[in-house]
Amino acid sequence: MPVPGRRLEDREILASNGGEHERSVQMIADEFRRGFEAVDKIDRPAVSIFGSARVPEGKSFYELARAVGGEFARAGWAVVTGGGPGIMEAANRGAQEAGGLSVGFNIRLPNEQEANPYIDLLLTFDHFYARKTMFVKAAEGFIIFPGGFGTMDELFESLTLIQVGKIFHFPVVLMDRDYWEEMVTWIRRELLGKKMISPDDLDLLSRTDDPAEAVRIVLEHHKLSESTKHHKAPARARARRRGRS
Repeated sequence: MPVPGRRLEDREILASNGGEHERSVQMIADEFRRGFEAVDKIDRPAVSIFGSARVPEGKSFYELARAVGGEFARAGWAVVTGGGPGIMEAANRGAQEAGGLSVGFNIRLPNEQEANPYIDLLLTFDHFYARKTMFVKAAEGFIIFPGGFGTMDELFESLTLIQVGKIFHFPVVLMDRDYWEEMVTWIRRELLGKKMISPDDLDLLSRTDDPAEAVRIVLEHHKLSESTKHHKAPARARARRRGRS
């Protein structure tokens, strides 16, 4: 059985032998359970917002994320982020300032990423894969702000899951058209041009500079999805209707 309070690092799991598998599996299962329980506390539709932790307050990307968080909150949606500084803080802050539900799924890192102070519902993970599952489970759409490797990981994982049908198609919105221009051009020229993806795969992405437009894209798709009742279990749908009543 796991030792209470004992953290199990990912590199420990990768280096473990057969005698340690049971302990590893139990600790990971416990983290997934805590994550699922946290997601169940989100009583309204939610959007997951990603972006760099290195963007300070006052910078244009920070203020844009703050505006997007506020727009979603005023639309009655929860905002889910990775719970850290930078873009994550800005989106949580905007949601909380607008009276919405601000959620943070933080991660313990070697340099100990601190949770930002604008979170109503916080859960800190030890394992990236459990945390990433909760971003998808909680969300009706993804908003991707400028960021580095971690942001790119979330972007391409979401596109892959949609492309191969592991999750139903939901909107992925890239904020700041200029930042993403070269990447989208490369995708179109290289991936599509060499038939590594199909033309329809480009429809998975939207780009905008406007917070209201980002919210509109997500809300319109959610309305369509709700009308078909394909993308969420009935229990979640009932819980959200109760939360709105």
